[in-house]
Amino acid sequence: MKKMLAFILMAAMVMSLTAAFAEVEDKVVIRLGGLKGATSIGMVKLLNDAENGETQNTYDFTMAAAADELAPLMIKGEMDVLAVPANLASVLYNKTAGKVQFAAVNTLGVIYVVEKGGETIQSVSDLKGKTIYATGKGTTPEYALRYLLSMHGLDIEKDVTMEWKSEPTETVAAMKMQDNAVAMIPQPFVTVAQGQVEDLRVALDLTAEWNALENDSMFITAGLIVRKEFAEKNPEVFATFLEEYKASTEYVNQNPAEAAQLVEKYGIVKAAVAEKAIPFCNITYIDGEEMKTALNGYLNVLFEMNPASVGGQLPGDDFYYVRLAQ
Repeated sequence: MKKMLAFILMAAMVMSLTAAFAEVEDKVVIRLGGLKGATSIGMVKLLNDAENGETQNTYDFTMAAAADELAPLMIKGEMDVLAVPANLASVLYNKTAGKVQFAAVNTLGVIYVVEKGGETIQSVSDLKGKTIYATGKGTTPEYALRYLLSMHGLDIEKDVTMEWKSEPTETVAAMKMQDNAVAMIPQPFVTVAQGQVEDLRVALDLTAEWNALENDSMFITAGLIVRKEFAEKNPEVFATFLEEYKASTEYVNQNPAEAAQLVEKYGIVKAAVAEKAIPFCNITYIDGEEMKTALNGYLNVLFEMNPASVGGQLPGDDFYYVRLAQ
């Protein structure tokens, strides 16, 4: 009888261990990507918690300097969730025939025009005839500037000279070398530039310029996109991700000093820079109907200016991810 009981207990233990190992093997790993800048700052607490085993989900994070490094991976199914420029989300939706969905706005306006060694730029109109160093060709920065210039009677192709760089640090470096340089830079790299370029001033806040037009839209820099197949196969896992991501953005906004240490840890910018920049990075979390209304308005503005900026046509309703709980 004792042998039988021992055998039963042993069998139970083996089955329990087997089930535990199977659960570990079957655990979904979210392949997450973001850009080196404000779009990734909001997730640093999540990344740190995941590294410490304090998140429900498991994450494999990739950070890139430019969106065109991540977009092909999403198209090929090698990434599950990306934080990318808002207009690129629509481009990918159209390019993949609806296989990408927009889940949440994560960054509002973070783009500024800065001027070195002068005060010649007081309005968008003052950019006429200027050479502008910038990053973000083909994404939100370019199209936002195109729109604002057009609303002030200027053409980006004729009235300004654009010097496109591959990443913001190159833009900052270019400003150091030029007298009276003008650049369009996102936070936190505006703060980086202020620490490295003498006699630099923030001339224009593109968000304020956008809002002044009163065009019934919100200036959205970036958001979270997900492969539709991944979201459909793993609804609970993705819903948990959104909750963990939202909590991370709240922590960053409420604890800039502590979050700044994590920003440096993950190689975005130095902690001293991040702490100053976070209040100006407009990190947020907007989903559901509010997200849909805000993004739809923004994409409509871009579409009316240049259909190619959103991938040729406006996305359908299935572009907007709706959580099961809603």
